Amino acid sequence: MILAPATGGVNRRGRPPTTREPLPIAGPGRYIEAMEYLLPILVVLAMLGALGALALGVFSMARGGDPRRSNKLMQSRVLLQGIAILLFAIFMLLFRHHR
Repeated sequence: MILAPATGGVNRRGRPPTTREPLPIAGPGRYIEAMEYLLPILVVLAMLGALGALALGVFSMARGGDPRRSNKLMQSRVLLQGIAILLFAIFMLLFRHHR
């Protein structure tokens, strides 16, 4: 807990401060609640990015485009899939501990 130094006068409760008062900070509950909304959005964005990279890479290979570009697109697809799996695992860990 973070403590603020005691000052003269009265505290928030209208009493003279005798000891240090805790600062009002966000607890872990608010952090987890925010992550429950943010992580699924990030997972979906990573999955859509992987799907887009896959579609562009396959389309580029099918029409006979630059093989280096297709290779870079497939590498980015693998990276985005890894990010999506990592974010999903983090989300599941948070969700399991929160409920």
